[in-house]
Amino acid sequence: MKLRNRRDAGLRLARKLDKYARAKDVIVLGIPRGGVPVAYEIAAELEVSLDIFLSHKLGVPGNEELAFGAVAAGDGRFVNESTIKAAGISNEQIEEITQATRRELEERAQLYRAGRPRLEVEGRIVILVDDGIATGASMYAAVHALRQMKPSKLVVAAPVAPASTCEWLLSAVDELVVLSAPVTFYAVGQFYEHFGQVSDEEVAALLQNATD
Repeated sequence: MKLRNRRDAGLRLARKLDKYARAKDVIVLGIPRGGVPVAYEIAAELEVSLDIFLSHKLGVPGNEELAFGAVAAGDGRFVNESTIKAAGISNEQIEEITQATRRELEERAQLYRAGRPRLEVEGRIVILVDDGIATGASMYAAVHALRQMKPSKLVVAAPVAPASTCEWLLSAVDELVVLSAPVTFYAVGQFYEHFGQVSDEEVAALLQNATD
């Protein structure tokens, strides 16, 4: 499979998600930055609401690449108690790292939304969208953080993800929609003809267009 660009990816995914078209309780959340152009096309085709979902892993002090959880801009937070215990992280450290990370995410959210309030997730069907999934680690963190915000159903949609990643993501979500799940996988960009960087300005413009 070869996609022309992120718009093409979004249009193709929308066809596989057409059962959610024009449903008032459905919201599409794009993961900035690359997932937002894909999510924009899905939301436009389905005629449902669009917003962003910002999340970030919570890194172990002194070994930040090792995550002890994840936090979302807003309410969601997921922590791995076994990692916390093994790393000897105190409750004070957890709160400090959580608040610092959340502040960074809120600043980015304000930049993208230009002062518009975030859309409520609780009790709604959420379609979480990215432009591709590789290892799935950041998507898994996002899913766990989003679960804490109590959506009624959580759907993850991406144009491509390796078969091995799809297997374990299926256990974490209510529905997984991908266009291609190859066994051989090197990078998301290999499945696109055009896979340029998405700017902060483009993300903000797409959100603005979706609300106009």
